[in-house]
Amino acid sequence: MNFELSEEQKAFQNLAYKFALKEFEPLAKECDREEKYPRELWQKACEAGLVGIAIPEEYGGPGGGWMETALITEQLSRIDMGLGLAVMAATFGSENILNYGTEEQKKKYLSLLPTGQAIFAGAYTEPNAGSDVAGTTTKAVKDGSDYVINGSKMFITNGTICDYMVALCVTNPDTPKKTGRHSLIIVDANTPGITRTKIKGKMGIRASDTAEINFEDVRVPQENLVGKEGNGFHQLMHFFDMTRIMVASQGLGLAQGALDLALKYVQERKTFGFPLAANQAIQFQLAEMAMRIELARNIIYKAAWKADNGQLDPSLNAMAKYYAGETAVWVTDKALQMHGGYGYIDEYDIQRFYRDAKILEIYEGAKEIEKITIAKRLF
Repeated sequence: MNFELSEEQKAFQNLAYKFALKEFEPLAKECDREEKYPRELWQKACEAGLVGIAIPEEYGGPGGGWMETALITEQLSRIDMGLGLAVMAATFGSENILNYGTEEQKKKYLSLLPTGQAIFAGAYTEPNAGSDVAGTTTKAVKDGSDYVINGSKMFITNGTICDYMVALCVTNPDTPKKTGRHSLIIVDANTPGITRTKIKGKMGIRASDTAEINFEDVRVPQENLVGKEGNGFHQLMHFFDMTRIMVASQGLGLAQGALDLALKYVQERKTFGFPLAANQAIQFQLAEMAMRIELARNIIYKAAWKADNGQLDPSLNAMAKYYAGETAVWVTDKALQMHGGYGYIDEYDIQRFYRDAKILEIYEGAKEIEKITIAKRLF
């Protein structure tokens, strides 16, 4: 078993970290305070080759895999998870086109993403259908050569700034099984009948755009169907099985960044005439933080390697996402505690890391859903 990264992977890792140091740090506080999406930063990331890393070369992408995605996400999130999400999630939803779309769809849409010509969104979650994906009620009814979409979506990443979205809709309401009623449909975000409202006041990842979307008699060509009609639920479950690797990597990077901040602070801060780092209790805490981070890193890298080698493991990916999210929440809590009162004020970045961490136990499958995914595969 070889744990060594390739030279190309190390180059991606190094590129992402240097990019984040240079471009994230000057913007992080401002984008967090103002809940501002960093469009210029996204363009720079496209120019640097950091967007759409897994898009194959024949569609204009770098042709990387899940390992490269994990490495880049980790390093960006190490500096700021909200800005990292703005970069990495610019392609969110397009993975369904790569997996199930027609050749025409792949050529039309995927090539727009690495070059900064378009941003995608995945319009899945609804006000009353989060973890219960099969409970989605947005309808797409056939009319001539179109679908007519009516319904609403909630907590949609990139909702107000995307150019296209892949929406989960009910197309086969009379199918006996709920999981056979839905389809994925590509929607131009500027189509008449779409209302997009930015959600403000989030606890964390405030640089990332999140929105409520309403569809009122929105007409979309039937040729925008992704994959097979009625297969949307299963396609989306496969999508989540894969993208949990990226979310797990966010948690890993955030936790590592929090440890970086803690290490710096405890060496600079003096109490009772000595640096905090001289206190054995602090050293033990730092050691446990480092241990949990390394355990998360190993399970994530294993999950990414298996995905890239045709051995996608939904259970392992759920474990990685669950553990990395829990680790991020735990590590940021300990890191903030080491900062004392300074960790509680806006001037110090650790409070932003602390706020950002909690979403990792909620989105892309709440931690309870990860346990269900794991448990189902134990028998």
